[in-house]
Amino acid sequence: MPSCDHCDAHVSDRFARVFADERGDIHACPNCSANAGIAEVSRERAYETRST
Repeated sequence: MPSCDHCDAHVSDRFARVFADERGDIHACPNCSANAGIAEVSRERAYETRST
């Protein structure tokens, strides 16, 4: 089952297909970010993860 790498909440397979990055990581979900900003938050968190 896919889960958010930020808050460890379960997400659907469909959500994972849409919002996972190229490595399959899910950096944001409806539980830990605003629905309207999931894509933006996901990109920001992915960038922060790669920068550290």
